[in-house]
Amino acid sequence: MPRSLPAGAARFIAATVCVLVLAASAGCSNGGGGGGDRPTESATSAATNGGGAKITIKDFKFRPASLTVPPGSKVTVINSDTTTHTLTASKGSLFDTGDIAPGKSVIITAPVRSGDFPYTCTIHPFMKGALTAK
Repeated sequence: MPRSLPAGAARFIAATVCVLVLAASAGCSNGGGGGGDRPTESATSAATNGGGAKITIKDFKFRPASLTVPPGSKVTVINSDTTTHTLTASKGSLFDTGDIAPGKSVIITAPVRSGDFPYTCTIHPFMKGALTAK
């Protein structure tokens, strides 16, 4: 009778396979343009956009990769990709969407203090972005 893998091992194997497939088909780019940790895309949430601040996950990238919002703002995170992702603060536990299934969305709250808050996908750690509260 087949044995099932522990949840952590299955997630690790799935993430590794995704990374290998992406590396083979997309050339190992993190989408940052310069190879550093600082994203190059940016956007500022405007109160006039009617829909509030949004970050969309597509093609294993956060779009926009950098977003500025007022402290304490609500930010909708939309997973438009074909696999599960997270958007998790890199330091501390300031915000974490948990697992977002394909086609689903989650609302997070930006930190109430001003500052730059880098984040990553815990399932795909090469995915990076930054949330700025000011």
